[in-house]
Amino acid sequence: MAISKLDHIPHSRLSGILLVVGILLIAANLRAPFTGIAPVLAQIIDHFGFSGSQAGFLTTLPLIAFAVISPMAATLARKQGLEHALFIALILIMVGIASRFVNSAAMLFIGTTIIGVGIAIANVLLPSLIKRDFATKVALMTSAYVLTMGVTSGGFSAMVFPLSQLNGLGWQLALGSAAILTLASLIIWTAQLGKHTRPANIAPLSATAKSVWRYLLAWQITLLLGLNSLLTYIIITWLPSILTDTGHSAIQAGTYHGAFQIATALPGLVLIPLLTKLKDQRALSFILGMFSAVSVLGLLYMPHYAFAWTITLGFSSGACFILGLSFISLRTDSAQQAASLSGMSQCMGYSLAAVGPMIAGSLHSTTGSWDAALWLCAIAAVLCALFGLGGGRNTTLEKSTD
Repeated sequence: MAISKLDHIPHSRLSGILLVVGILLIAANLRAPFTGIAPVLAQIIDHFGFSGSQAGFLTTLPLIAFAVISPMAATLARKQGLEHALFIALILIMVGIASRFVNSAAMLFIGTTIIGVGIAIANVLLPSLIKRDFATKVALMTSAYVLTMGVTSGGFSAMVFPLSQLNGLGWQLALGSAAILTLASLIIWTAQLGKHTRPANIAPLSATAKSVWRYLLAWQITLLLGLNSLLTYIIITWLPSILTDTGHSAIQAGTYHGAFQIATALPGLVLIPLLTKLKDQRALSFILGMFSAVSVLGLLYMPHYAFAWTITLGFSSGACFILGLSFISLRTDSAQQAASLSGMSQCMGYSLAAVGPMIAGSLHSTTGSWDAALWLCAIAAVLCALFGLGGGRNTTLEKSTD
């Protein structure tokens, strides 16, 4: 991302610290406000009388917002500036969280959608900010913000159920407590509002850029990311319910759900530096996809070892996600082509992820068990492994047709 020389003012030590803290605080808001629903989903279902499909749709709303809003984030940044656009994203997340204090099913759905819109904007713009201001430390900052996302969402998932039981607070106040973190983020980010930098290189996709849809390699990368997202968001949505149905306590289920999310962030510490040295990633992609499949079936057939399966599933699915994102850069021939492939994979990926929790909830309502939903996850993981064999080749889109 390019900016004019007038926009780029060297950071003092304090302003640099505030920028890093602000970035990490924004990252802390990018999962917890919607993944924290899962440990108290049973309470929400009982409170409003939701069906499995309705509950699945509730957790799917942010993913739909990701798919719809993500392409518009760059336009917002052009008009308002990166710093102001990220501040708007935080305000939307805060409004969405606050709406949960209203005892209304309609407001719960509306507020969750608003949270999704805010997260979608920040998801797109935060990496651009890191690339601009930390050009020589992109891997370090990316690892830091991915880890912050995972640890925060995992910690919130682990505490939200016990918090809902504390002095009868209930699920609404437990979920609403996420507003404390968002408020802190808004306060810290005000230090950046004196800047008004506009991204200069986010251009609309041209007819040439859209041609990535014609490449088999592009589809392999897109389906790797999409199917992995389908699996991940089914587990994020329904893991506590799956675990309680197999005899685990609600507190255990919430803790395991938190551990899963932390585990998804850990591969970034290993993979990001490793990918600069490993040119062919076929074997790695295949192994990670198969590990996901084995872990899912372990949850189904050996639930007594659920904690181990949860950790391995989180690590392997998180690693597949990081690999897929890396392939967008590694397998393209130009920045414009990378932007086009990113848009393609994001659109398709979030679309697949959006239907996953609803299908899993419907399967559970129909069959009365989680077997079919877990088999769906296992099949998705095996397909990820197979598409990884294609996407992991040491080639680029143009060369892949030779």
